[in-house]
Amino acid sequence: MNCRTLVATALLLSACAPVPKQAEAPPPAPPPPTADQQFEALAARYLRELPEQSPVNATGLGDHRLDGKLDDVSAEGWQAKVVFDELYLAALEPLDLSQLSRANQVDALLLKQSLSSDRWRIQTLESWRWDPLIYTRIAGSSINDLLAREFAPLPERFANIGARLEEMPRFLAQVREVLVPARVPKIHAETATRQNSGLINLLDGEITRQAATLPAADQEKLKASIAKARSALSQHQIWLEKRLTPEAKGEFRLGETLYDRKLELALFSPLTRQQIREQAEAELAATHAAMYEISRTVLKGKRSAPPLPDKPRDDQRLRAIKAALELAYAERPKRDGVLDAARATLSDATNFVREKQIVTLPTEPLEIIEMPEINQGVALAYCDSPGPLDRGQKTFYAVSPIPKNWTRAQTNSFLREYNSRSIHNLTIHEAMPGHYLQLAHANRYPSTLRRVLASGPFIEGWAVYTEKVMVDAGYLDGDPLMRLIQLKWYVRTIVNALLDQAVHVDGMSREAAMKLMMDSGFQEEREAAGKWTRAQLTSAQLPVYFVGAREHAALRAEAEQRAGTAFDLKDYHDKVLSFGSPPVRFVRQLLFDLPIE
Repeated sequence: MNCRTLVATALLLSACAPVPKQAEAPPPAPPPPTADQQFEALAARYLRELPEQSPVNATGLGDHRLDGKLDDVSAEGWQAKVVFDELYLAALEPLDLSQLSRANQVDALLLKQSLSSDRWRIQTLESWRWDPLIYTRIAGSSINDLLAREFAPLPERFANIGARLEEMPRFLAQVREVLVPARVPKIHAETATRQNSGLINLLDGEITRQAATLPAADQEKLKASIAKARSALSQHQIWLEKRLTPEAKGEFRLGETLYDRKLELALFSPLTRQQIREQAEAELAATHAAMYEISRTVLKGKRSAPPLPDKPRDDQRLRAIKAALELAYAERPKRDGVLDAARATLSDATNFVREKQIVTLPTEPLEIIEMPEINQGVALAYCDSPGPLDRGQKTFYAVSPIPKNWTRAQTNSFLREYNSRSIHNLTIHEAMPGHYLQLAHANRYPSTLRRVLASGPFIEGWAVYTEKVMVDAGYLDGDPLMRLIQLKWYVRTIVNALLDQAVHVDGMSREAAMKLMMDSGFQEEREAAGKWTRAQLTSAQLPVYFVGAREHAALRAEAEQRAGTAFDLKDYHDKVLSFGSPPVRFVRQLLFDLPIE
């Protein structure tokens, strides 16, 4: 075989031989997650883990995974909440907020603020050591939120009520362990005692009545749980009455340092206490002047009218306003008619909003109810909207009945304050187009985190703002006494802001507080007395109405100035409500495409 033949044979054999398999190239590495993806994953994890920190609060939000659990309120449980807060604050730290979408920038700031606030309340304010109302609220909500909302069949909800009642002895034992009687203010102890009694009545009343509709086997199991919880609550009642209340020596006033920090966290605003006072005092003077002009109109020609000079002294102005208000007080509901009056005003307000095209009406159900006894003692009325995770559930507009033990004089004082026009204003604030409407819009916002981390100043400010919107639009046929009552309610909002800091920082006495509310605020004795109680039980909450209302008014004025003749009120309101319930300053930045700061 010659060389040429050898070469040819070699080539042939080479062609027939299997080709060595080459290693496959590794797939390209996935791109690193974007800042938005990182934040959204963090937010999702936070929302998954949040119910463990408070199963009762989770039920209120509409997360029903832990409806059969009661909160751990031991000292270790509170410390675990701090660890949770710090874990997520640390996770937020490396995120570059400037790389987030504008919506996520807002949500990230809201989350950081919420975590910081919670940590401060537990570590520095330590309200869990001295405020028993934290625990009566948890205990009451643990049952009432499962009873009131029909998010699941009744037997399923009662199974979870039973499970929570089984845990009530453990929960109440923890409460007695962590509360320090000497640090508890007496007003807090007394209010907690009444509310705990209301929870016992809830078990004996509504819970027992509805339990009778369950299958026999379920009834027996639930009755055992009710008996167990009732025994624990009765023992706790004795402790509240015989131990906590007599030993309660705590100071309800926060003092300057704690108050200023709590106010800063509540408002999420750069406004200082001193600036709020200056703004409130100026607004009070301007509102008194406006009320005086209306008073001159409605009192003109009346024999009993006081002097109505063009340039009145302060005492003349206040006397004229009080005389004009008497005309409104003459029309008021009966002692047992406040709830029915509220129901009637809801129809009027709804029809007016629709007719005047003020804002898009929601379709979510709304029911006006008598306030549950466990929630009575702090405010006359409230709006209880479904949690942001509960879709299609009822909103409850709750109105407190007049206490049965009130004298005729006390009842008359209350009904003068909550006269027929005031009931209209109350319904505007709590329901239409106030809290019910706004929160129904907010619960449609796509970000679950935004819906969970709602801003108090936005929510309360909107409700106050809408009172003026309705009167400006001619509600009740432009009745000047309705305008006067609306301004009286606004004066109450202003006085609330002044009262809160005067009580908690300046040491204002009950006598001085009552004088401020009754003279400058035109409030009746029963309303002022109730507000004095509220000012002792809460702090840095009363100013959010005034601050939020001024922020909404300023935003509206800026929007009108920017839009000029193209401004449309309904479009503006719908757009403002489309962002959920973040602080108003964030709404401004989103609305006008400004940097998120």
